[in-house]
Amino acid sequence: MTKQKQQQGSKRPILFVFLGIFTLVLIITLLLRGNDVALLNPKGTIARDQRGLMFTSVLLLLEIAIPTLTAFYFIAWKYRESNHTVTHQTKPRHSKALVFGIWAAPTTIMLILATVMWPATHRLAPQRALETGTKPLKIQVIAMRWKWLFIYPDQNIATINFIQIPIDTPIQFTITADETPMSSFWIPHLAGQLYAMTGHVNQLNLMADVAGDYTGSSAEINGSGFAGMRFTTRVSTAQDYNSWVDSVKDSKDILDTTEYQKLLVPSEYNKVGYYAQAGPDIYATMLTKYSGSHNHHTEAE
Repeated sequence: MTKQKQQQGSKRPILFVFLGIFTLVLIITLLLRGNDVALLNPKGTIARDQRGLMFTSVLLLLEIAIPTLTAFYFIAWKYRESNHTVTHQTKPRHSKALVFGIWAAPTTIMLILATVMWPATHRLAPQRALETGTKPLKIQVIAMRWKWLFIYPDQNIATINFIQIPIDTPIQFTITADETPMSSFWIPHLAGQLYAMTGHVNQLNLMADVAGDYTGSSAEINGSGFAGMRFTTRVSTAQDYNSWVDSVKDSKDILDTTEYQKLLVPSEYNKVGYYAQAGPDIYATMLTKYSGSHNHHTEAE
């Protein structure tokens, strides 16, 4: 085998690695083309910052993954059993520079990730109120089997599987569950997911800056009705939001204790519902039901 052929053979694994990476990127691009991938298409300040952190983490980790995989396939190709042109040295050789490089690269990436992620984790904590100078809109969320109940305490209205919020306004969700397995409240266009558990209240703050309808769901498998446990989040202008609140107040349905007990009955693929009035103590009364078996608390406290 000539020297030229040997050099060509040594370049093949590197070529295959980069060809594989290019093919993978091309396939992912084609699959995502024309699709609204919520995680990659944020419509709110929190989701946009989270996407930036996700991309930063991936790029930093690729700086380790690509050279490592390239070296792995190169070594496997070069020292394959059928390659008789390489020599095997039985006496081990030690290189302090190589050992230093092997440890220094991942350590550097780890330090950079920590520098980026540590302050971002505190800044984007779901319980942290958004400092915008605008009064937040409060929405109480109750996960049921298999539906979402939303109560607007200040507006004295309630909805099933639908919420409407004004654009550029901080939203404060207080999330819990009633007579249902653990669920996960998630609007991927606007923020990350947060768990809904009986006897426990989680708080999620977010703000939308692009008008539109965005799908929310339970990100936690919680029984036979899991697939239909979805809701719509409509982001509109403040004027349209106020008009919607007025229209809900014209509804003939009222969320009292009797109606609430009906909602607790398990049901699947529930339709959107509106209640002109919501009992002021329904949310608090529901939480006290679990006070005997759970030491419930609010994450924001």
